[in-house]
Amino acid sequence: MSKIGILVCGNSGIDYIDHKYDISVMRSILFIGDKEYFDYVDIQAEEFYKTLLDNPSLTPSTAQAATGVIMEQYQEMFDKGYDELLVITVSQKLSGTFEGAVMAANTFNEKITVFDSGTVSYPEAKMALNAAKMAKEGKTIDQILERLEALKKNHRILFSVETLRYLVKNGRLSGASGFVGSMLKIKPMLEITDDGRIQSIEKIRTLPKATNRIIEKFLEELGNQDVEVFLINANADERIEFVSNKIKEARPDIKEIVAYPLTPVVGAHAGPGCVGVGYIIK
Repeated sequence: MSKIGILVCGNSGIDYIDHKYDISVMRSILFIGDKEYFDYVDIQAEEFYKTLLDNPSLTPSTAQAATGVIMEQYQEMFDKGYDELLVITVSQKLSGTFEGAVMAANTFNEKITVFDSGTVSYPEAKMALNAAKMAKEGKTIDQILERLEALKKNHRILFSVETLRYLVKNGRLSGASGFVGSMLKIKPMLEITDDGRIQSIEKIRTLPKATNRIIEKFLEELGNQDVEVFLINANADERIEFVSNKIKEARPDIKEIVAYPLTPVVGAHAGPGCVGVGYIIK
């Protein structure tokens, strides 16, 4: 039986989730001013968002892990006794991490499978956790990939940002040209598309209206499905609590809604104040 090692990129936010599995993390780099940080290792969510709020003129940027660094991680995992590796990355429409992971894999003779999650944040972490659990149970790589494909097809993320400045500046928003002139005035509702892009669904003028509309839209799509609901928080505790309470009021059968921090490398594109709400169909 093959021993499968799991590696996931830090964009998943898995560092902020307590778990019992041996999951390695591929870390992107964050640039703030003239300083360079490894995501989570050198700077974590709370400190990062405070830095941006204290220095509004800062526009952080990011870089994916270097191919050589990824190769070193692969070798370390093989040295630990894994026979093959499963690498789960953020959507390749949002980052070059997938391509870098594939390039690194091509330098090895051992079996390395790179899986594009087609998403970011908690759903990507959920894939890694499921993969690690199944690997520990002795499932094959094909069985694990079948489960990951199901998660990829059966989740949804809606989110709103306080400003489009970060998404536009870093080129992560599809069709951004229509927003540039008025981006400081609108608070749009956005989505992760089925093919892994970020795009706007609706243009909304105020933050309270954006918050209420994202709840309304989410509940419309949720219907009566049996789901795991999650929230994504970028230093927006009050809005997160409001959203959570409204969802529980509408769906009292949903007993638990966990809010996961948006890790700094992803938050560099969304900005402080971003609120995301999503579900994974059980």
